[in-house]
Amino acid sequence: MLNWLKNIFGIKEELSDPMKYLIVGLGNMGAEYEDTRHNIGFKVVEQLAKEFEVPFKNDQLGDVAEFKHKGRTFVLIKPSTYMNLSGKAVRYWMQKKKIQDENLLIVLDDLNLGVGAQKIRAKGADGGHNGLKNITQILGRNNYARLRIGIGNDYSKGKQVDFVLGEWSSEEKEKLPEIIEYAGKAIKAFGSIGLSHTMNKFNRKAPQKKDKEET
Repeated sequence: MLNWLKNIFGIKEELSDPMKYLIVGLGNMGAEYEDTRHNIGFKVVEQLAKEFEVPFKNDQLGDVAEFKHKGRTFVLIKPSTYMNLSGKAVRYWMQKKKIQDENLLIVLDDLNLGVGAQKIRAKGADGGHNGLKNITQILGRNNYARLRIGIGNDYSKGKQVDFVLGEWSSEEKEKLPEIIEYAGKAIKAFGSIGLSHTMNKFNRKAPQKKDKEET
């Protein structure tokens, strides 16, 4: 019925662009969160913007930057909604930029992976991550790609929040540039060679540590 009415009144739907990719780095705005483990998603998209010399601009529900690579357009988003409301920004920018479902990639921190580990998946549960939980709720599905970056779980009982919202240790900070660069390469591959090949090429375990099983 809806399509019939659109035809009668000459309403044309704007088609999504198969060469455009939405890369959403999860994190929290504010100086107090800038260098925390929970903001690794922000750090990854910031480095990509720096690499391609494009500025982030404050816009609706987040900061936005765009660059082109191998004929594809990458739209980088840092939601300004805070982590647990990230879904609003994801939905808004998917619609505004006409992003196909399979061209969405969420970049986030993961307690269940050791520092240096990286796992790209096509879909899955939120694993207790509030950002993913809200995105799944707002989109009404969990079959969207996500790039999980390990932050480890070296905290005592009851200290999870302090650990996640805490800053990296000195030893971890030394590893961060390579971790962020590696994630950036995976994102560019996601757009150029596809999800499956990117998973095969860029998924990795933490060096010399056994990962916990992802829940």
